[in-house]
Amino acid sequence: MLDLVKLGHRIQESRLARGMTLTDLAAAAEVSVSMLSSVERGQKVPTVLVLSRIADGLGAGLTALLAEVEQSRVIIRRAAEQDSVDEPGGWRRTILSPVVPGVNFEWIRTTLPAGCDAGEFPAYAPGSHEFVAIESGELRLTLAGQVVDLAAGDSVYFAADLPHAYSNPSTKPCSYYVAALIMRARTPRTT
Repeated sequence: MLDLVKLGHRIQESRLARGMTLTDLAAAAEVSVSMLSSVERGQKVPTVLVLSRIADGLGAGLTALLAEVEQSRVIIRRAAEQDSVDEPGGWRRTILSPVVPGVNFEWIRTTLPAGCDAGEFPAYAPGSHEFVAIESGELRLTLAGQVVDLAAGDSVYFAADLPHAYSNPSTKPCSYYVAALIMRARTPRTT
């Protein structure tokens, strides 16, 4: 199981060794100060993308950041540890998957109220993939301008290196799952 306290200490030690404040690292990692603080205190289970951003903000690889933190090949994320985020517009997403060192995978359950537009997400790095399965209701998925309408029981795969948008055009709520493998663009390191 991922030791959150040990992970938080490792992040904090790395930040302090670089002479960075919480605000400095939050800005470099493009995460909120409150999220970073909670992760450092071992109070919040970060998503793979958040951990990846923190590692990038520190100028370290995700694998290096997680080295020696992971003690087991089995990682459990209990229901009480799942992060649910209420987004503007009334929709909600819940991160279901545990954080696995070196793996940029997320499994997310999203609920869109009737008529809700969750907006467009930018293209991820080449090699990124998303699988979407509709649990209930109707979902309109727009992929680089191409509209795909889906209903309960439908599923779809797409290369996530293109802009994509989710909306619920119906008068009933929609719930769906996203399994995403998100690659990170390589950034040049300065020495």
